[in-house]
Amino acid sequence: MKHLADLLLLGDPRLYETCEPIRQEELPLVAGWVADLHNVMEEIRATYQFGRGIAAPQLGIMKRLFYLNVTGPGHAGPQVIINPEIVQASDEMNELWDDCMSFPNLLVRVKRHRSLTLRYRDEHWQEHTWTVTDWAMSELIQHEYDHLNGVLCTMRAIDPQSFRWRPTPTQPL
Repeated sequence: MKHLADLLLLGDPRLYETCEPIRQEELPLVAGWVADLHNVMEEIRATYQFGRGIAAPQLGIMKRLFYLNVTGPGHAGPQVIINPEIVQASDEMNELWDDCMSFPNLLVRVKRHRSLTLRYRDEHWQEHTWTVTDWAMSELIQHEYDHLNGVLCTMRAIDPQSFRWRPTPTQPL
């Protein structure tokens, strides 16, 4: 089982690599990878009080896989996303302060597409097409998808002033 100490941190060269697709014969490995992703996400949540998604390469698993765990009204809970492909992205963009488990104390101002359509397979190898119009979910998917292509939000910063330390609970952003 992987733990927080196994999380790759900013500067690790593996975070900049493009991941390989998961092949159908590798499907039996996915449950173990997802358990590791879930465990590390829970440790991040307990330590840093954030975390809605994590990508396999953040744990050195160089496969096209990410795990989302978004709770609340209108959210499906845990989702396993295998071999995703963004097949459409809106022209409309939004700006946000993005965060990442691989550099948990740093925030980066980026632009992301307001909505998108994602094609992917689930943990049962069923193909899905998901049109995401919820802005928060759209930006999360783009962040995790970027990880699979070796792109970190630091590389998408709007300008050189788009970096901030994560505020403490008593400090505004």
